[in-house]
Amino acid sequence: MKTMTCNQLGGPCDLEFRANTFEEIAEQSKKHGMEMFQQGEAAHLKAMDEMQKLMQSPNAMNEWMDNKRKEFEALAEDA
Repeated sequence: MKTMTCNQLGGPCDLEFRANTFEEIAEQSKKHGMEMFQQGEAAHLKAMDEMQKLMQSPNAMNEWMDNKRKEFEALAEDA
């Protein structure tokens, strides 16, 4: 199991996500983002706006995802 924070995944807070795969971490982050969107939390809305801009370019988004996946894979297993 590995841990990444919302901040490590492009968000504004230090909420920790724990999972065995990057896909699981990404899903937890997405769920958290949706909750923050529903609450209208300003810092998260700003981060989502930045992500929307990134999504305009499929190559940029794929590169971002690949980099985050590599970052996840390089992490040590939780103790």
